[in-house]
Amino acid sequence: MALALRARIVLRSADGGTIGEVAHDIGVSRNMVSKWRSRFQAGRLDGLSDEPRPGRPRTITDDVIEQVIVKTLESTPDKDTHWSTRSMAACTGMSQSAVSRIWRAFGLKPHAIETWKPSTDPLFVDKVRDVVGLYMSPPENALVLAVDEKGQMQAIDRTMPILLTTPARMTHDYMRPGATSLFAALDLSSGSVIAQRYRRHRHQEFLRFLRLIDVGVPKDLDLHLVLDNYATTKPQGKGMADPPSPVHLHFTPTSSSWLNLVERWFAELTNRKLRRSVTEVEADVRGWINEWNEDPKPFI
Repeated sequence: MALALRARIVLRSADGGTIGEVAHDIGVSRNMVSKWRSRFQAGRLDGLSDEPRPGRPRTITDDVIEQVIVKTLESTPDKDTHWSTRSMAACTGMSQSAVSRIWRAFGLKPHAIETWKPSTDPLFVDKVRDVVGLYMSPPENALVLAVDEKGQMQAIDRTMPILLTTPARMTHDYMRPGATSLFAALDLSSGSVIAQRYRRHRHQEFLRFLRLIDVGVPKDLDLHLVLDNYATTKPQGKGMADPPSPVHLHFTPTSSSWLNLVERWFAELTNRKLRRSVTEVEADVRGWINEWNEDPKPFI
């Protein structure tokens, strides 16, 4: 970008005009125009390149950096399960701070562990295409709802009030006055939510929730439901034995509930209402859902 700007200054200057006119046309200062005109006159194209900067030259070459990265990713120390900055420094002859800078620059964290679970569903590809295709190109005259259940929402009362410091602080010990389950259906087009809480989460509750959806959906729209493989929602389960009206079911693959967009809404619910102390969880969640539906935001 800098070299291109300098070339534009030289080319505009070659067309004629004062330093002020060139600076105005390109949108730079007069000093910059004067500097790069002089540099070009003295050194031609080479004069437009940056001069060597003062200071001590690099002592860690690209080959050394590559060696550290490869060793970090493809090997382990003799006695430990993972590299530390101290053990890597001792192995490579570098300083601990140099190793730390390289790791930060390339986002390497040998001490960190993240878990993941692969799907064993033999129809994984077909189901992903079905669900993602529904998200990307929903059918006309249809309503697409992502449906799931968030179970065991518990009101956790801390033994002392939360201290509103930065960060906030709360006591480690707590009391559990009760739990509730929440069924939710996320409208993918508008982001609004149909939700109902139940004390239990059996197929009977799921069927009642389907009837609630059926009442709220206009009769002239086809209904498409995105569901996971939870026992109450499987087509061979009792939950779908007698649906309230004809619906089109789209099941996410096994161990792939992340594909259901209502999970993204559940994450918002958890972060905004459930992560800290919630004394009256049912009333608080219902109030938050009403506020959400006043200004819903669809998820992408």
